[in-house]
Amino acid sequence: MNNRTLKIATFLDGNFFMTITEYYKFQHPRQQYLSFSGLTEFIKEEVAKSEGVDSCYCKIVETHWFRGRYNTSQLNQMMPEEAKRLKWLTNERYRDDLFMYNGIVQHVYPLQFDHKSGRTVEKGIDVWFALEAFELAILKKFDVVCLMAGDTDYVPLVRKLNGLGIRVMVLGWDFNYTLQDGKVVTTRTSQALLDEASYPVLMDDIINNPREQETELVSGLFGA
Repeated sequence: MNNRTLKIATFLDGNFFMTITEYYKFQHPRQQYLSFSGLTEFIKEEVAKSEGVDSCYCKIVETHWFRGRYNTSQLNQMMPEEAKRLKWLTNERYRDDLFMYNGIVQHVYPLQFDHKSGRTVEKGIDVWFALEAFELAILKKFDVVCLMAGDTDYVPLVRKLNGLGIRVMVLGWDFNYTLQDGKVVTTRTSQALLDEASYPVLMDDIINNPREQETELVSGLFGA
């Protein structure tokens, strides 16, 4: 048996993660947020199963988070009342603390105002995500890269990683729910992205219908 440690790197699309964790907290019967530590354990076990090794040989050596962030000027315009600004900044600081204690490297990019839509939007973050993941994979020779992302835009990244001989795991979610005003909100992971992955993992299926041996692991995915 090959006892070499498998190096795993995880890359999280922050906007995708927040959409999912808020769904489980406010729309799903679980009524709980996702747990970073639980997600880490789940990924290690999934990689071990996919690679046919004991989980003790699977180590997540790096985790990276990518998301757009408002600058102080935008925040002041959005929230003129001091109490609202302080609450927003407190929530950001709380998230920063979570990243610090879970060893997550945070990559933030300034949100930009889109004059056509009249909204503040993320632009360029997916490109940075892909470039950073590809560069680190080359430099640090990861065995498995795990992506928590849903966009078709990441397909070229997965193809490039495949070309390097790096296996890619994609954690995918498909779900929808109806708001009080009747609007249906849908989240989907690109089928093209799942098709390119070495190890596509349909998370909503596992969470909603865990096999007996997965029950404890799935429960550990959730915190407060």
